[in-house]
Amino acid sequence: MKPWAPDTAGSSRGGFSSTEVVQHLGRKGKFYMTISPLLGILFSIASWFTEEKLGQAEKTELDAHFENLLAKADCTKNWTEKILHQTEVLLQPNPSVRVEEFLYEKLDRKVPSRVTNGELLAQYMVEAANDFGPGTPYGKTLLKVGETQKRLGGAERDFMHSASINFLNPLRNFLEGDWRTISKERRILENRRLDLDACKARLKKAKAAEAKASAVPDFQETRPRNYILSASASALWSDEVEKAEHELRVAQTDFDRQAEVTRLLLEGISSTHVNHLRCLHEFVESQTTYYAQGYQYMLDLQKQLGRFPGTFVGNAESTSPPPATTSPPTVAATIPVVPTVGRAPNPATAVEGALNLNDVKPPASGTRKARVLYDYEAADSSELALLADEMITVYSLPGMDPDWLIGERGNQKGKVPVTYLELLS
Repeated sequence: MKPWAPDTAGSSRGGFSSTEVVQHLGRKGKFYMTISPLLGILFSIASWFTEEKLGQAEKTELDAHFENLLAKADCTKNWTEKILHQTEVLLQPNPSVRVEEFLYEKLDRKVPSRVTNGELLAQYMVEAANDFGPGTPYGKTLLKVGETQKRLGGAERDFMHSASINFLNPLRNFLEGDWRTISKERRILENRRLDLDACKARLKKAKAAEAKASAVPDFQETRPRNYILSASASALWSDEVEKAEHELRVAQTDFDRQAEVTRLLLEGISSTHVNHLRCLHEFVESQTTYYAQGYQYMLDLQKQLGRFPGTFVGNAESTSPPPATTSPPTVAATIPVVPTVGRAPNPATAVEGALNLNDVKPPASGTRKARVLYDYEAADSSELALLADEMITVYSLPGMDPDWLIGERGNQKGKVPVTYLELLS
């Protein structure tokens, strides 16, 4: 086999000409000359960073105020991430749906509309009512409950939309916008600090070498040639010291400039807190509206179903009254049960209807003070209308429904529901 040799006539036979080889080597040489200083700088920074971690090199410390700003920024970022994630879980418990919505958002596509759980339940109830017969008691009740569930689902949808715009989006914008900018500038500041520390170390070494080289040699023990070499080395180290001092000044200027930029961004965290506070208030307002709507919808449904304290109205065709109870009055519930007009009589309330409230006298013992929790509108003349937060005197009479008490306010007297009261003494 014939060995390869440079083809001075060209590359017509598929080989490389000597001119092409020289040009190729020249390009590689320029590339290495360009990349070598950069690699050297990166290697020096990495070595210096390692020495700092091992405690073998000095580190430029930031002032206490700057460190506090850094700690505040990190704390804000961590808690914002947690609050954002848990709010997303609150609004959408299904993790698969959350992932799907996240992908739609990243792809900048519109999230498809979905029915809420309440709306889906309403749909099933309406379909069941149509199968059972909308004219039957069960079918009628299913239709009423289904309509209310649909309204609850709509209120939930409005709450989720409002919370997403007024609360979740500002938190996401901070994490994906301001925080990324802060992180980027902090990384640049860290690189500037490493450069500054490396320049300080080079200057320190150059000064030590200059001092050693400029030491006056002993003419009796030193040859003239060595003396000349020592003087030349001292001059070289003096130039190296000047160069290191210049690099230190440049590095210090760059570090101070970057520190000021980063400081301004970190001080903006206080404005972020103010913005998030406003968004939090809007979130609370949306949630309050949502729960108030749900509460009102359920009150309306309760009135439609003819519910009242102590009695369950099931089948309208049933004529057997619920059994009377003699249990003591219960403690006030958190959400009251609204009584309605037109309830069927039963033995427990028959005694109350026969009582003349004007002739009723409070017992010698057993009266209690009670605070009214909610406004209550009297259904008839035998009941006492109530205003929230007012104080009244209450007591029970033999044979009364345990869910009702006699309430007195000045010269006014009437039956009051226990669930609207907080018994104090």
